[in-house]
Amino acid sequence: MVRFTKMHGIGNDYIYVNRSEESVNDPAVLARAMADRRRGIGADGLILILPAEPGVDAAVRMRMFNADGSESAMCGNGIRCVCKYAHDHGLSKAQPMRIQTGAGVLTLEYTIGDDGTVDQVTVDMGEPILLLGDVPVDRRHLAGGDGPMYRISVDEQTFEAVFVSIGNPHAIIYVDDAEVVDLQRLGPKLETHPAFPNRMNVHFVRVADPNQVFMRTWERGSGATLACGSGACAVCVAGVITGRTDRRLLAHLPGGDLDIRWDERTNHVFMTGPAVEVFTGDWPL
Repeated sequence: MVRFTKMHGIGNDYIYVNRSEESVNDPAVLARAMADRRRGIGADGLILILPAEPGVDAAVRMRMFNADGSESAMCGNGIRCVCKYAHDHGLSKAQPMRIQTGAGVLTLEYTIGDDGTVDQVTVDMGEPILLLGDVPVDRRHLAGGDGPMYRISVDEQTFEAVFVSIGNPHAIIYVDDAEVVDLQRLGPKLETHPAFPNRMNVHFVRVADPNQVFMRTWERGSGATLACGSGACAVCVAGVITGRTDRRLLAHLPGGDLDIRWDERTNHVFMTGPAVEVFTGDWPL
């Protein structure tokens, strides 16, 4: 049996396993089985919470696996829940808390609710990456554009997109109405487009005003999700460099809202949002 905890950040749900107490031989296989929404627990993926690697100054380490078993370097909503788990389950009371990820060590500050548990978490997501080759994006397969807007074609449709990496790659496409976008059709085709050697997280965004946007997300390896924290950070950066939004942004996602700030002095992006524990159980191996 594997003891697990189901958690979510504004509906972006993951299954968390404390590797200090539980053994997991093949996390990719386990992620596919547990995340299945009809035959498993149902989640956007699996996150393992481990001790930090030797020599790394961090309270804990996270490894994140998508619902299809593929591993990603980071998850903005997921890391907030790792912080909550570490605090509420006695792994660390550090404030701020440092967490090791595949994208480096990130620093998080949190607030405590009336019940004594973590409720809101602010994550220093670090500096955004904008160079195409580092996102990464293969320019040879794009349909044109000189940046920061580039054209990409799918099924005889051409979209203008901004590409930003916040520990993982994001494509931001501005639309008049995100709700009418055929996400189930376009999402997988854009995710696996030849221009994206590591696949791509795709966000369709409507700008309401310079301080708020509405967005829908297709996450690589998980499909349509209720929220994407690093994606909301990428949307904030894209809005600034294209002149659409300010450096402080309220991102409305299907699962809830995130407060995003791209700090001009440090060039770091900060994300604030809730972290919620749903239930704990045992999964038979």
